[in-house]
Amino acid sequence: MNKLWSGRFAKNTAEELELFSESISFDKRLYLFDIRGSIAHAEMLNSIGILTDEEKVMTVKYLNKIEDEINSGNFDFNIKFEDIHMAIESRLIHLIGDTGKKLHTARSRNDQVSLDTRLMSLFEIDQIILLLKQLRYTFVNIAKDNLKTIMPGYTHMQRAQVISLAHHMMAYYSMFRRDYLRLLELKNRILDEMPLGSGALAGSTINIDRQMVSDKLGFRNVSSNSLDSVSDRDYVIEFNSDCALIMVHLSRLSEELILWNTKEFSFINIADDYATGSSMMPQKKNPDIPELVRGKSARVIGNLVQSLTLIKGTPLAYNRDFQEDKQSLFDSVDTTKSSLSIICALLENITFNKENMLKATQSGFLNATEAMEYFIKKGLPNREAHHLIGKAVAYCIDKNKQLEELSIQEWEEVSDKTKTLIGSEINDILCIENCLNARNSYGGPSPDSMQVAIDKAIKELKQL
Repeated sequence: MNKLWSGRFAKNTAEELELFSESISFDKRLYLFDIRGSIAHAEMLNSIGILTDEEKVMTVKYLNKIEDEINSGNFDFNIKFEDIHMAIESRLIHLIGDTGKKLHTARSRNDQVSLDTRLMSLFEIDQIILLLKQLRYTFVNIAKDNLKTIMPGYTHMQRAQVISLAHHMMAYYSMFRRDYLRLLELKNRILDEMPLGSGALAGSTINIDRQMVSDKLGFRNVSSNSLDSVSDRDYVIEFNSDCALIMVHLSRLSEELILWNTKEFSFINIADDYATGSSMMPQKKNPDIPELVRGKSARVIGNLVQSLTLIKGTPLAYNRDFQEDKQSLFDSVDTTKSSLSIICALLENITFNKENMLKATQSGFLNATEAMEYFIKKGLPNREAHHLIGKAVAYCIDKNKQLEELSIQEWEEVSDKTKTLIGSEINDILCIENCLNARNSYGGPSPDSMQVAIDKAIKELKQL
């Protein structure tokens, strides 16, 4: 098969080179975007007189026919075509003859692939944004049902203070909200720039209308430097980065679900149809979904490193190295989408063991900060109050008691300073339920504060 670019060559491409250099086996997923770009390009070529009206109509008609052939599985993705761009163009020429040979006027595969990858990325970002919206709704729904579900909050994996399950879920809502905002920024700031017309690297002497193509494809901007336009892969790196961070956040959530599912925590039960068993140990019920998501995050992080390393030593402008940007990006997109979807389904098939969560707050002195702040409100300086409660905790450990179990006499035994400050109300203040209710500052875990956060989140999600 003669290549469309083979005029300068006396020999056909070696089979070994064709096998090594082909990309059609993976870039064929760009076909829809390649056809969209080609249709817009054909309409522009018609507007400047390169294609007649009849030729334009024929070109667009048969590009749509090629799309139908691909959709129906009747298209030959032979590696001899090298890539999706050459495959579609070759098929078009086969269908309409010399008219098809005009389509590549004033464009190169260099700007063509940049256009296709940008269009694909814009499409996939919208898909991921929808999945993030669904996941955030899931966190909100769990939070709505658990405003008063008390659980320990942790620092350094040690029980630290009393929070609610609602507060914990809405922390993840905030985390994935940032992921949404990052994708939105990538879409509007980096990706929304039309590169077609940059040619191989220096544009064209033909008076093309790049703005027309940009408008037809729905871009806000036209790339301002043809040299940069064909060699820019920042958007690939940023998309990989955003996917990697989403996967890291999913991995953090997965780690907690794995811990909560252990007998040591027993905070959750996973529905049977969302867990797996052991081939050897009949008693096992394993949290495979969060474990797999945790593992898949490593691959997406690797994709980010691959895309960064790919361009680090490439001079301007286009280099064939850039062919290797797609597999990592495609994998990041696919893995992120599937992981978001399965984690959302998993969360909807989890039962929370509220009694065990509450029980876990009743040891470990999770009300120590409330005790300290009680004495601060009584006028004791922060550092003195901190020292006093530290001594009280040591006393409780020695006596095998909790802070809320100490009598007034025992408080006075801990420190003389408590005599003029402490009152009988301290036991109510140190009650675990009251500790939660008292944390009413904006962003805090009290039911009132969380209701404000949930209402705000619902309003925000409805506007998306």
